[in-house]
Amino acid sequence: MTSSEGLPYYHRMQISRPGDALGTMQEVWEYYRADVQAVDIQIQKHVDSDVPLINQVALYILTSGGKRIRPLLLMIAARLGGYDDAAHHAVTLASAVEYIHAATLLHDDVLDEAALRRGKDPAHALWGNRATILVGDYLYTKAVCLAVQLGSIEVDSILAHACRIMAEGEALQLLHCGDLGLTDEAYLKIVECKTAALLSAACRLGGVLSGASWEEKEALGRFGRYLGIAYQVADDTLDYVADQGRLGKALGKDLSEGKITLPLLHLLRTAAAPDRQLVQTVIREGQASPAQLREILDLMQAYGSIVYAMDIARQHITIAQQNLDGFDPSPHRQALVAVAEYVVSRDH
Repeated sequence: MTSSEGLPYYHRMQISRPGDALGTMQEVWEYYRADVQAVDIQIQKHVDSDVPLINQVALYILTSGGKRIRPLLLMIAARLGGYDDAAHHAVTLASAVEYIHAATLLHDDVLDEAALRRGKDPAHALWGNRATILVGDYLYTKAVCLAVQLGSIEVDSILAHACRIMAEGEALQLLHCGDLGLTDEAYLKIVECKTAALLSAACRLGGVLSGASWEEKEALGRFGRYLGIAYQVADDTLDYVADQGRLGKALGKDLSEGKITLPLLHLLRTAAAPDRQLVQTVIREGQASPAQLREILDLMQAYGSIVYAMDIARQHITIAQQNLDGFDPSPHRQALVAVAEYVVSRDH
């Protein structure tokens, strides 16, 4: 592992406090506040197209209140390896990862005809589908432009692989839209492609920047993959139980879009015939009335579907955390553990 002596002063101060206990997500955000702020500055700085519409739409999605989980994980993973004068590289790469994430959100909202994104009008509702898709493409290419500045074939390969897997995941989800025969395994494969691939890449990239060993990079990649699966399973479960205002999207949105997620799969598998018939009818019709949605939510509670889905998420978090066992104890390892705990305890 390398030392931190080459870091700017505020970075050295940030990572050199012995005895820091990072047990909550709020403590993690505060501990890496300077890193995340540096990423935010870079995110806005590099939206510099000569076409005003591109900048307007890009900044709308990039500044709409996203959690910045992916950049945070990249920065923590890099800190875990003790990287020094590559600090600006980590910030640049974390920005590229967030551009890729924002591009997927723009494209997904068009495909899903989403009515809300983080509690606001989605970009396609304000600028139309064509502009939204084109700006998503712009953000993908901007991410590539930032990544190639590092001159690392390994970095380019990791990002390219993640983008390919994410596109395959989107196609898989489209293929299985409204598929009442979807299995848990097929659902988790979609989740692994669509969500976990980029989280895994972010963690692995942090290891690359810090000069981590092959084994350490593999462990970080697995950590990100299992955390990403848990993150999406929890997110899909929150779609049925969260406070709509805090979640930032309509409750039961996945159901109305024909997306068969883990709580719904469990309900279809365990419900009595009349209850199962109700769910199947709603899925086939493509929309649920408020009364039907309320009944389905009650059925999920009654049949233990919410508990089942969250148990699956927690199992993946346990595996994710086990992949950190090979790293020396440090505030950065504690931070990754805290992020993992947050994934299955958040309410939005």
